[in-house]
Amino acid sequence: QVQLVESGGGLVQAGGSLRLSCAASGRTFSTNTMAWFRHAPGKEREFVAAIRWSGSTTYYADSVKGRFTISGDIAKNTVNLRMNSLKPEDTAVYYCAARISGIILRMSTDYDYWGQGTQVTVSS
Repeated sequence: QVQLVESGGGLVQAGGSLRLSCAASGRTFSTNTMAWFRHAPGKEREFVAAIRWSGSTTYYADSVKGRFTISGDIAKNTVNLRMNSLKPEDTAVYYCAARISGIILRMSTDYDYWGQGTQVTVSS
């Protein structure tokens, strides 16, 4: 099993920045892809960004490209999401997810482990 714990959420004004962190523990060696998803009220869970532990390959949703940056520290088993130029529509609960396969996919059903989520609220 792999345990994921998110931190860093909060309330920020539009145009501001936040940094989310995801600490992984347990059988982390069994996972190859880490991702962030978000879930806003009344909407489906949405892919945000993903990264492979093994290298620098990253993938972003079009809605966050150029504003968000995902990074990973395999030695610390930590994945971060730096969010700049935040907009009210970025308001959601953000979830960290891990996938055993090294193929980056965008469907939440393709991920094997999930954290509890952290709330991000962007005020206008």
